[in-house]
Amino acid sequence: RCKCLVMARGAWKLLSGARTLQGRSLRCFSTQKQMNMFQAINNAMEIALSTDDKAMLFGEDVAFGGVFRCSMGLREQFGKDRVFNTPLSEQGIVGFAIGMASVGYTPIAEIQFADYVFPAFDQIVNEAAKYRYRAGSTWHCGSLTIRMPAGAVGHGGLYHSQSPEAYFTHCPGLNVVVPRGPRQAKGLLLAAVRSPDPTLVLEPKVLYRQAVEDVPVDDFELPIGKAEVLKEGTDVTLVGWGNQVNRLLEAAQLAEKQGISCEVLDLQSLVPWDEETVIASVEKTGRCVLAHEAPKTCGFGAELAATLQDKCFLKLEAPVQRVCGWDTPFPLAFEPFYLPTPLRVLDAVQKVMSF
Repeated sequence: RCKCLVMARGAWKLLSGARTLQGRSLRCFSTQKQMNMFQAINNAMEIALSTDDKAMLFGEDVAFGGVFRCSMGLREQFGKDRVFNTPLSEQGIVGFAIGMASVGYTPIAEIQFADYVFPAFDQIVNEAAKYRYRAGSTWHCGSLTIRMPAGAVGHGGLYHSQSPEAYFTHCPGLNVVVPRGPRQAKGLLLAAVRSPDPTLVLEPKVLYRQAVEDVPVDDFELPIGKAEVLKEGTDVTLVGWGNQVNRLLEAAQLAEKQGISCEVLDLQSLVPWDEETVIASVEKTGRCVLAHEAPKTCGFGAELAATLQDKCFLKLEAPVQRVCGWDTPFPLAFEPFYLPTPLRVLDAVQKVMSF
């Protein structure tokens, strides 16, 4: 398998919005530093390893920094017994991590690309997710964190571009989080490492170098299960996660030029997801467009749409719309036509406004 990728150039610019960390303004953090996303993730893992003697980091090529350089310098800082390479076996990586977590360690396991997680699917959904339940809470592997680069990257093709989050959201017993940029990547990763439940962190790999912003240097966590309102609006609610949020912000700007006010929500956490915030927004606007890179059929947007149809039916002015990847393998040359671009989102916004 080819495990090398050249990062795509000219991806969407990360747009800023009003952001808080655990309800605190960023001004509460005395020291901030400009970081791209892989540096923020590296910083989070450094903090995790520094504050927890039982934390360990491992995966394919992790010892020399990993293909995206997220673990760069950590082996030198914490030693070969805590940061190390594994064989090319995703099933082995996750099985080993489950065993470590079940006896009190804090494993941070890296799957080199989310596309390669499927050999470990049985370990994740039949072992990690069910340990606490099958043991009646007498033992568990809640300290387990699994990181994986996911999503489109520019020219990754069908084996380096997938977004498999919906497979795991269907399985009780797991947390699933997806950051949209450096600040969220650090806060969500530290929350995942310290969560009492096994947590999957899907990192949009196109943002590793291209997303740059001020990130608090201090140790902080973002609450798992809490969405964030990035832009307030009155006409349509736009909901996404990961890099798709940045496309939604761009679509909202395009809509604004047409006199349409969009409220933009970053879900951040898929399991658990913040029903309260999303429902409140949709009840206010009466319209909703959901968007994600994964294929439309049985994507996580379908769960959101079903919930909104149930909870907000009398407040809806138009059917909930989904703008997603197509129900095909992820293409290589035709990636721009596959992705839910700002223009495709804008089409959906216009549709709900004219219903």
